[in-house]
Amino acid sequence: MPENDQFDYVIVGAGSAGCVLANRLTESGAHNVLLLEAGGRDTNPWLHIPLGYGKVFDDPKVNWCYSTEPDPSCNGRRIVQPRGKVLGGSSSINGMVYIRGNAADYDHWRQLGNTGWSHDDVLPYFRKLEDNARGEDEFHGTGGPQAVSEQRDFHPLGRAHLAAAAQAGHPHNPDFNGAKQEGFGRYQVTQRTGRRWSTARGYLRPARKRPNLTVETGAFANRVLFEGRRAVGVEYQVGDETRVARAGREVILSLGAFNSPQLLQLSGVGPAALLREHGIDVVADMPGVGADMQDHYLVRMVYKCKQPVTLNDVMQSRMRSVGTMLRYLLFRRGMMAMAAVPTGGFFRSDPSLESPDLQHHIVLYSNGGASGKHGSTLHEFSGLSATIIMLRPESRGSVEIGSADPRAAPLIKSRYLAADHDSQALMRGVREVQRIMRQPALEPFVGEQIEPGEDVVSDDDVIEYLRNFGNTGFHPTSTCRMGVDDRAVVDPRLRVHGFEGLRVVDASVMPAVTSGNTNAPTIMIAEKASDMILEDARDG
Repeated sequence: MPENDQFDYVIVGAGSAGCVLANRLTESGAHNVLLLEAGGRDTNPWLHIPLGYGKVFDDPKVNWCYSTEPDPSCNGRRIVQPRGKVLGGSSSINGMVYIRGNAADYDHWRQLGNTGWSHDDVLPYFRKLEDNARGEDEFHGTGGPQAVSEQRDFHPLGRAHLAAAAQAGHPHNPDFNGAKQEGFGRYQVTQRTGRRWSTARGYLRPARKRPNLTVETGAFANRVLFEGRRAVGVEYQVGDETRVARAGREVILSLGAFNSPQLLQLSGVGPAALLREHGIDVVADMPGVGADMQDHYLVRMVYKCKQPVTLNDVMQSRMRSVGTMLRYLLFRRGMMAMAAVPTGGFFRSDPSLESPDLQHHIVLYSNGGASGKHGSTLHEFSGLSATIIMLRPESRGSVEIGSADPRAAPLIKSRYLAADHDSQALMRGVREVQRIMRQPALEPFVGEQIEPGEDVVSDDDVIEYLRNFGNTGFHPTSTCRMGVDDRAVVDPRLRVHGFEGLRVVDASVMPAVTSGNTNAPTIMIAEKASDMILEDARDG
């Protein structure tokens, strides 16, 4: 591409949000769009096989393979932070669970001053994005680019898990994305006929046929270019060649919760002292860039399984492995077509809470022990895991550049359990999950509890276990937070405060992390942002 090529919009990042924007902004044919992606094309077959995420969890070809800085709240541990480095971003490597969050999440966003982001405001966009196998109703849509479906097979452990939750007093919920969130049920997933349905597949693939969309892979953004307080383009690298793309209307950052604040800081927009420390000229002193990071902290419990029905058993038998592969290739069914979490639920750590603050699910394998190396080798015994996730953390982390080199990984300072509230809620969650796992319905399957071990007895022991062995739920948000206060980075139309022609559209803009998996809300944000961008183009 020649230097100084001119586009109406330059989108940096072809992940869950960037692919949506590329589709919607080119739909009318009126705008010329460049989409830059540092990773490559989504040609690896494991990206499209649902259970294949285990194969790419630590593959640097499609995964940034980040980790946090040593976290003092987790006894100095570094915690893995996988992020998609490929078309589709993290929607190409995630666990595919489709959860919108609680309606109260979005009403809270509105209460913080973010006009247009209440649940009533965002529900039409959730319906618009969906092609839901359950059909169209008050809460769901059909015909949208994002396939949402049931898992094609219902594992016997999933059935027993739901029966056990009922025995423990939890209500059944047939639709976590419907009238209410609380209760236990089956997860819907971003799949179609047993194949992963990333935003690269649902949104970008049809858009690439349009002559007004240019997609550059292997394009590493160095910085946003400014003329005064107006963003006018992006400098980026392809191999050894430095290129410049000019944006006549807007530069849109969709690099995610780690890389969007990183690119702003590299471009001179961020905490002034941090930028000067690394020799970067300050364009705007904005302390909120990279601040207020929120994520869902997760802890796993490991159990032996009394029956050889887990992924551990399949993978330790060559005959069963081959049979599982053949069943998938022929019918798109079986273990390889399933997400690892067939069933789960939402409940409250404190009955006085108005909505669930904990999420739990079972996992059809066990690996790496509680040490949390999710991509490590499966246990040799028949095993399963049970998780508990803190949905509304009070703890806050940050993302900072550690160097003026754009290719240096950002410094992720997680501080997961800095707030005592979070460890107390998780401890109560662990106790409840242990109670569910010992209900009669799971007795035919659940054997010895391997982790936490016998030495974890008191509540304080459980909290220490959380600090030593917990991990991320892979849902970082809020590092370019939307709001109207002094530390907010973007306004309710996702425009960077104090700038023209510059927006951020991804999970980093969430004022507070949603109560559940974050991929669906990120797609919704991009759908709504697309409408706002096109409205501003018409009005301007």
